[in-house]
Amino acid sequence: MRTPALRLLVIEDNAALRCNLEAAFSEAGLTVDFAADGSSGLQAALADPPDVLVLDLGLPGLDGLRVCERLRVEADRHVPVLMLTARDALDDKLAGFQSGADDYLVKPFATAELLARCLALSQRHRAGTSHVMRIGTLSIDRRSGHIERAGQVLQLPDTARHLLLALVEAWPRTLTRSELVERIWGDAPPESDPLRTHLYSLRQVLDRPFAVPMLKTIHGVGFRLEADA
Repeated sequence: MRTPALRLLVIEDNAALRCNLEAAFSEAGLTVDFAADGSSGLQAALADPPDVLVLDLGLPGLDGLRVCERLRVEADRHVPVLMLTARDALDDKLAGFQSGADDYLVKPFATAELLARCLALSQRHRAGTSHVMRIGTLSIDRRSGHIERAGQVLQLPDTARHLLLALVEAWPRTLTRSELVERIWGDAPPESDPLRTHLYSLRQVLDRPFAVPMLKTIHGVGFRLEADA
């Protein structure tokens, strides 16, 4: 089965990897442009935003984190960003998400997984739509990270904020525990229950001050958001 038509931009300085990706993407029927450094890649992404940006972390000159940060500030729409890196430490992943990345894939990776993640990102983010997502009285600006509910600004710890963003992007679907864990920690989650503390922090800020809770536990399934208005 061929994947739906997508236009990708890949910013990657490894020539051999660029060649392999070009062959794989072409075989899948995707349109792909390439840049070999952060500065030219950022210019290309701003001039003609792709459906999905595949971004290497270790780039010469302007590295992937800086590219992503500047894209979030300067772009007039939300461009889904999949960050590629050989670094798999939790701190590196959190730094990538903090800079504005939407997903994270550690090298070496299977091309089929990269294709699947690009497709999922394009659908999840409805590429080209507004930075601001709304569910009931809740709004999240994906570019600035600003979160409000019923006109009240919500200040969340980083991990709780990433959990909320994942739930908003999936709405109205229920996310399983494994989906949430994979979104935040990838293949290296903490040994203890990684969600308990962060879900508690999220509920304390998102729901406790308000009459109607939005974060629902679907027993035996997972978690989802319900509109409060």
